[in-house]
Amino acid sequence: MRRLADGDTAAGERFASYFGEILYLKLRVRLRSPELIEDVKQETLLRVLLILRQGSGVQCPERFGAFVNAVCNNVMRELCRLDRRYEAWDENIEEPPDTTVDLDAPLVNEDMRREVGRILRELHERDRTILRAIFLDELDKREICRRFGIEPGYLRVLVHRAKEHYREVFEDGEDGRE
Repeated sequence: MRRLADGDTAAGERFASYFGEILYLKLRVRLRSPELIEDVKQETLLRVLLILRQGSGVQCPERFGAFVNAVCNNVMRELCRLDRRYEAWDENIEEPPDTTVDLDAPLVNEDMRREVGRILRELHERDRTILRAIFLDELDKREICRRFGIEPGYLRVLVHRAKEHYREVFEDGEDGRE
């Protein structure tokens, strides 16, 4: 280990040969890509040498193999995480639709306005006026009762009847379209 830390070429070649083979055997089971296996192996050997040269290496020489193995595990996790994070962009894949913008909404809203207007025109004047006051003009129920000269309990009955007539006209219109 001291010779590796000092930069001895023969020790470096022996280290790379011995641990390179062990790392290859370990990595070929865990990684599919030969390029990724080679990258992890080279990065592991480089990091181990850098740690030894900085002087913060392994205190017990008998644990050197475990140290190299741990460095290899860390490098493998890092590279695999990066590999998954930055997948290559396929130019032929369709972009997902933008769900924040509903391009059909203005058309649907306009169709809905026309349909509501048609149905309201077909209702009796009193039903049309009550529904318009409550749902379109959003007037206060006391104000509607004052305008029509009715009690609040009877307004509830009139609204119910107007909604029933509205439903009937709507369903008749749907039957005519089919």
